[in-house]
Amino acid sequence: MEGMLLNLEMERRLIDEAMAAQKKAYAPYSGFHVGAALLGVNGVIYRGCNVENLSYGLTICAERVALCRAVADGHQQFEAMAIVTASQEPASPCGACRQCMAEFNADLPLILGNLEGRVVRYSLRELFPRAQTGILGRE
Repeated sequence: MEGMLLNLEMERRLIDEAMAAQKKAYAPYSGFHVGAALLGVNGVIYRGCNVENLSYGLTICAERVALCRAVADGHQQFEAMAIVTASQEPASPCGACRQCMAEFNADLPLILGNLEGRVVRYSLRELFPRAQTGILGRE
C-alpha cells in the first residue's frame, strides 16, 4: 500500500480501538457490527461504531461516526483509519464513507481487519480514485 507510514505498534493500537468500538455497535437489523478508529494528526484516536435504524437510510456507518466525532472536537486532519468487522474477509468502506473520508484526506491509509486477526491495507485513493474530482469535475 502506498503512503502507509504507521509503525506496527500504532497500527495494532488502531485495530484494538476499532475492535473495542465494534463491540458497541447498534446493529439489530443486519447483525453486521462495525468498528472504526480514526487517528488524528494530533495523536488522538476517535472511535466510531455503526448505528442502525429501522429506516435503513438513516443508518450511519462506523467510519462516519468516527469522522463526525473528530470534526465535532475541532479536528480535520487525519493520519489513518482502522475498520474492523466480524466478517470472514475484512470489509471495505461503503461509497458514502469513502466520499466522506476523501473530503479530509484522499490518501488516507486504511487498515481493514476482522475478528480473527486478518488484516489488509489500502490507501483510500486505491479504493476511491479521483475522489476529490466530484460531480463538478474539479481537480
